[in-house]
Amino acid sequence: MTAPKVKICGITDPAALSAAVSAGAAYVGFVFFEKSPRNLSIESARALAVEVPPGVMKVALVVNADNAALDAIDAAVPLDMWQLHGSESPERVAQVKARYGLPVMKAVGVADAADLEAVDRYASVADQILVDAKPPKGANLPGGNGVSFDWRLVAHRRWTHPWMLAGGLTPENAAEAVALTGAGQLDVSSGVEDAPGVKSAEKVRAFLAAVCT
Repeated sequence: MTAPKVKICGITDPAALSAAVSAGAAYVGFVFFEKSPRNLSIESARALAVEVPPGVMKVALVVNADNAALDAIDAAVPLDMWQLHGSESPERVAQVKARYGLPVMKAVGVADAADLEAVDRYASVADQILVDAKPPKGANLPGGNGVSFDWRLVAHRRWTHPWMLAGGLTPENAAEAVALTGAGQLDVSSGVEDAPGVKSAEKVRAFLAAVCT
């Protein structure tokens, strides 16, 4: 079995970026959402993005962002993919893809089997689907909350597009998640942090080692 690809999301500083890249991450994610402790200014994101080596995908996470916000990011930050993590419609996904000519990953929150119907709706327009846990009631963030969903809901699912498992993943449970779901890609943020927005190089390395060895 091919080792899963890993996305380290919410990179905020050079040390975290270096840890992710050296450990073998296939994607690094930069968050543009003011309510998040991982939020970056465009200037900070650009400074990090230009240091990402070829072969590692640079992903911009946005939440219900309008064209003006996306234009500003696109103009300054060298990106490889958008991650739409809000309530964007399939039509909006298609608009973003057409406007910027970049692949788009759409996050879909899952709490029960009925929520998986949204995956099929978005798969027709998005290049990838991020299957994430629905945020707890009252949460300020659409993701990065450190909560998981019942992984049995997506056990060895086969969709037409690549998909990525997210939500509550840690170095301790990542291998179990892969074994149970058959996910070929994993996304982690809070699970490799010492504090909100502060990545742990040790935990990043441990996460990659748990699923890639």
